[in-house]
Order: sequence, then structure tokens, then C-alpha cells
Amino acid sequence: MIQAEEISPVAPVSVVLGALQDPVRLEMVRRLSNRGGPMRCGALYEAINKSTATHHFKILREAGVAERVVIDGQPHLRLRAAEVETALPGLLGSVVEAANRAHQD
Repeated sequence: MIQAEEISPVAPVSVVLGALQDPVRLEMVRRLSNRGGPMRCGALYEAINKSTATHHFKILREAGVAERVVIDGQPHLRLRAAEVETALPGLLGSVVEAANRAHQD
């Protein structure tokens, strides 16, 4: 069973870019995009503590880039790629593509 929380609208481009400028959040978004579906929140970070990760999740949600969903009682984060694409065409795909290239280096 999937339960979603209240969703913020996709923020203006400056807010979305501000959310994506942080390397930790960018890596979370890159992983979500490559996965193509929700990921358990705990699988999105390694080198930071839970409270810091929660802060990063909040910024992504407030920017409208991601949403928190509960699947079988476990918190997951889901990338709102279609909504971001509608609001800011080409932005998310370009950012993730660049992040993937940088990750390979």
C-alpha cells in the first residue's frame, strides 16, 4: 500500500536550482532518477546522519522535486520528474545527465 503526503507545487527555477546545487541532494536526485521509482529513504544516503538527511529531504520536497511516500509502512522518496518537466522543461534531465557524467569520472 502506498500513501503520499501533501505535495508542494514545483517551485520557481531559482528555488529548484538552489535545492539541486547541494552535492548531497544532487546525489539523492541522481539516484532517484536512475532508479526510476521510489527509494527507501535510508538507501539515499551513507556519509551523513539521519537528521541531516531529513533536512535534505525536506528541501527537495519544498522545492517540489521529490515527495515522501510510505510503502508497506516504510518511508520512501519519489522523484517528481514529470511534474518538474512540465514546470521547468528539460531542467531535471539535464542536471541528472551532468551528474551521471560527473559520477563516472
